Amino acid sequence: MDLFSQQIEENLNKNLPLAARMRPRNLNEFCGQRHFLGEGKLLRRMIDARRISSVIFYGPPGTGKTTLAHLLASETGGTVKLLSAVTSGVKDVREVLAWAQDEVASGSPRPLLFVDEIHRFNRSQQDALLPDVEAGVVSLIGATTSNPYFAVNGALLSRSQVFQFQPLDEKDLLRLLNSALSDSQRGFGSCDITYSDKPLSYLAQACEGDARKALGVLEIAVLSSGDGHIELTEDLLRESMQQKTIQYDGSGDEHYDVSSALIKSIRGTDPDAALYWLARMLEAGEDIRFICRRLIILASEDIGNADPQALNIAVSAAQACEMVGLPECQLTLSQTVIYLACAEKSNAATSAISSARSEVRDGTLIPVPVHLRDAHNQGAKELGHGAGYRYSHDEEDGIADQDYLGVDREFFHPTNRGW
Repeated sequence: MDLFSQQIEENLNKNLPLAARMRPRNLNEFCGQRHFLGEGKLLRRMIDARRISSVIFYGPPGTGKTTLAHLLASETGGTVKLLSAVTSGVKDVREVLAWAQDEVASGSPRPLLFVDEIHRFNRSQQDALLPDVEAGVVSLIGATTSNPYFAVNGALLSRSQVFQFQPLDEKDLLRLLNSALSDSQRGFGSCDITYSDKPLSYLAQACEGDARKALGVLEIAVLSSGDGHIELTEDLLRESMQQKTIQYDGSGDEHYDVSSALIKSIRGTDPDAALYWLARMLEAGEDIRFICRRLIILASEDIGNADPQALNIAVSAAQACEMVGLPECQLTLSQTVIYLACAEKSNAATSAISSARSEVRDGTLIPVPVHLRDAHNQGAKELGHGAGYRYSHDEEDGIADQDYLGVDREFFHPTNRGW
């Protein structure tokens, strides 16, 4: 590289965000994901053997998916090609695959094809990858924040190992932040900065496992403080972070996981946990109608006649939320969630209809007993329909003791809880 090109590269590197400059240069610098990268774990064994099959990296932002893809190439001696599912089409995929075939034909190691946001590839784009992935022309590395079992073609998924990335823990984030503050070449080691463990711990906790976000906040805090002495305080970091963003896809895993946690907390009679998950949904902008529908279903499914008032309250809450809207309807939802969580629980009604429908589907259909059949027309009367029927209101206690099914079946098994 000549001096001019080197100067250009140095200038470009200076303008890179801190998170990009601090990317690990080898696996020893990589933080987190010890459940598959630790000694003896599957991906570590694949790297050590230099046998990287096709893999899918799945997890939240800022956990190292893209970084690890680059490290796989350097650790195994392969070449990596990058495609973004947001900007690439089938033509781009085919061009890269043709290049990979030429590489393999010339005796080079099997290249790695990194596809970022692979869930955004449509079916035809994913299908275009299949033949060369199956033939071993390329090792596919797909990265996605969406559940690959929903977002990736089954045929492609069956040929890949799925590795789920977890948010980085506080210890890993503190290691990254301290490294950025001490590294004079890539970080802020040459700056006059004083700090203690407390503000860094605050930042590590507030960023909830997202390394990119943590380094981004640190960079804003330092660059916005001028060229002189900088004291890194909790207030400075809080101001640099501004409003907290909540990872929540209204149609993805977070949507289903958090709503599941809400329902299970109510079912488990834990109002505090239920309120937390409700707050998560509200802060993330979840559809209020969706929340109301889930509460109405729960009122019958998990509470039923142990507290029949629960259904009335859930339905009233849905009506009130329609009339009032946000932000005030959060009060109604809070009241309703607390009531449902504290109510007596019984799934007897749920089990009863499930058992009855199973009998209808799988058992021998039971004919309607003759005395219960409709007798409103003359032909029915001549056939004896309704003969022998006893009218309940004519009985002394309002109950006519007669056979209403024709066979001995029991579907409803009430509990001793509540009403």
